[in-house]
Amino acid sequence: MTVVLIGAPGAGKTRVGKRLGPRLGYEFIDTDRVIVAKHGAIAQIFAEYGEAHFRRLERQAVAEALTHDAVVSLGGGAVLDADTQADLAGATVILLTVSAEAVTARIASGKRPLVTSIESWQKLLDGRAALYASLADYTTDTSDRAIDAIVDELAEWVESNTEEHR
Repeated sequence: MTVVLIGAPGAGKTRVGKRLGPRLGYEFIDTDRVIVAKHGAIAQIFAEYGEAHFRRLERQAVAEALTHDAVVSLGGGAVLDADTQADLAGATVILLTVSAEAVTARIASGKRPLVTSIESWQKLLDGRAALYASLADYTTDTSDRAIDAIVDELAEWVESNTEEHR
């Protein structure tokens, strides 16, 4: 079984996935970290080769990750790819949402090339929110809840709503 975490930058996909994978008995794969390990820093890829090149690398990482029984965290823009959208039909997809107020501190590191301010984050989210929602089997907000409570909620939902856990 593949459980996929999607959502805007700063929603907590990596943080939640690191705990959800072991909780469900699956490995955790963060596609952004796969890209970094193989190709270098994402901001550097954007700066040197552009977004289109990054999206090709991302698509390869996503396609590979989705072949595993795992909890997979996708970069915020990975769902923009039509092939990825089609691939997600065979997975359990969880959308993590976060408020603008809560995400402000999370995006302050400046490591996200498409998110340079809360305004750019909001614009990005506004353009993707409907797509995120259309792909999700389940949605939960990570704005102001303890990580353990979020992981407990998601594990319970996966275990009660997927064939492999019945």
